[in-house]
Amino acid sequence: MSYADEVFRQNCRDILDNGVWDTDLPVRPRWEDGAPAHTVKKFGVVNRYDLRREFPILTLRRTFFKTCVDELLWIWQKKSNNIHDLGSHIWDQWADETGSIGKAYGYQLGVKHQYPEGEFDQVDRVLFDLTHNPASRRIMTNLYNFEDLHEMALYPCAYSMTFNVSGHTLNAILNQRSQDMLTANNWNVVQYAVLVHMLARVSGLEAGELVHVIADAHIYDRHIPIVEALLQREGRSAPQFSMDETVTGFYQFTRDSFTLTGYDPHPFDGKIPVAV
Repeated sequence: MSYADEVFRQNCRDILDNGVWDTDLPVRPRWEDGAPAHTVKKFGVVNRYDLRREFPILTLRRTFFKTCVDELLWIWQKKSNNIHDLGSHIWDQWADETGSIGKAYGYQLGVKHQYPEGEFDQVDRVLFDLTHNPASRRIMTNLYNFEDLHEMALYPCAYSMTFNVSGHTLNAILNQRSQDMLTANNWNVVQYAVLVHMLARVSGLEAGELVHVIADAHIYDRHIPIVEALLQREGRSAPQFSMDETVTGFYQFTRDSFTLTGYDPHPFDGKIPVAV
């Protein structure tokens, strides 16, 4: 099975067997019928993915690769907070009548800041430092801007990236305050694995480790039967990841610049309820 399958199975089994329930607490999320959406969780989950070894995508069920990439580019490349710039409907329930999700995600990455070297937004500052200051221990981004939280439709879940160049290898840490393991765990891993590959390519580096730090890794009560069924499956081999060799600039990438060869996940036809 793929390494992503192994990690997912270990995390979910640990949460189900050893996690803590929040059923005695008032919770914000609700199911579509209005019932409270309770979870069982583990605190402080840390997973490491070596991107030189294989691409970390689940085979226990399909992770929609192109849609993952589309959202990643919406946030990191377009720096957009409007769903009309997005090729899917995953953010529709959080958007207002104009399509805006407020001062969240892409909006934060696009805000310009003044540095001694000039004015940069967060993405362009990362690109500058990877090329000009690769030994820096300050190559970071942060979406959790307290000043703007009241104007965000959803507080950022995956909120911070720390990049580190070791020799000719680009490593990164993704910090996440909250993780719905069934619907979003591998989705985020796939996205940020692609991001590390993108940044490594345009900076003349090799993609190395992605370390995923999750403060609250949880499984919703109505997701448990689905997760238990997935854990009974035998994983399959990881696919081969490749990028368009002609792309050399970060803003030249499109969703079609990335290919997975040999991706053969188990079929999954069930509908996963989403708590809002």
